[in-house]
Amino acid sequence: MTPPRVLTIAGSDSGGGAGIQADLKTMLVLGVHGMSALTAVTAQNSLGVQGVWELPADAVRAQIRAVVDDIGVDAVKTGMLSSSRIVSLVAAELAGVGVPVVVDPVGVSKHGDPLLASEAVETVRTLLLPVATVATPNLDEVKLLTGIDVRTEDGMHDGARAVLALGPRWVLVKGGHLRGDAVDLLTDGRETLLFRASRYDNRHTHGTGCTLASAVAAFLAGGMEVPDAVRAAKEYVTGAVIAGFPLGSGIGPVDHGWRWR
Repeated sequence: MTPPRVLTIAGSDSGGGAGIQADLKTMLVLGVHGMSALTAVTAQNSLGVQGVWELPADAVRAQIRAVVDDIGVDAVKTGMLSSSRIVSLVAAELAGVGVPVVVDPVGVSKHGDPLLASEAVETVRTLLLPVATVATPNLDEVKLLTGIDVRTEDGMHDGARAVLALGPRWVLVKGGHLRGDAVDLLTDGRETLLFRASRYDNRHTHGTGCTLASAVAAFLAGGMEVPDAVRAAKEYVTGAVIAGFPLGSGIGPVDHGWRWR
């Protein structure tokens, strides 16, 4: 029996904690068939990003079409798209795909390294977010996209409304950078839900955002509605954060396989 099919369009993390590698691990654990279209290669480890090499636009387009035209997809997740040209291409390819699209508007890495060209931000706003079923910005990405600097849990509502105005059907604002509990806010403008989890004293959280967005896509591909998919994804990611482990001499990854161990 063929499992649900999810395509991730993102960059590679040579350290294996985030990017395409995190996406595919998450999809495997959650029971879907993961496929990939690589947008960029990074030289990356626990200390940060040492280099980024973007793939040609034709190569990105060919990967997407190879998967969509033959194998088919039940959901799509986007991550690091690097440049305005790649963002435009991906938005055009996904406009008529007819399945849930989860957009993780990746701006910087866990270590603060830029992963999206400054001139590409407007393209994300105007072309990519309107094709998203769910957009999953963290607080830094909310500020990048809208100019709103969220400092409190109450402020997450303003940030979510501003991102929602850019076109996605749902917005999941990740509040992990705030103090206190790890609270994420989901809204479609009519319904608003808060997903709360205890904050754990573990610095090894590399790949959290990629993992959450991929988990949402996986559950959507399996037929869940958006609120249920986000709730299940939050539960999975919380377990992965608790089990995050040291790797190298910097920030280690969350444990994608925590349910197996």
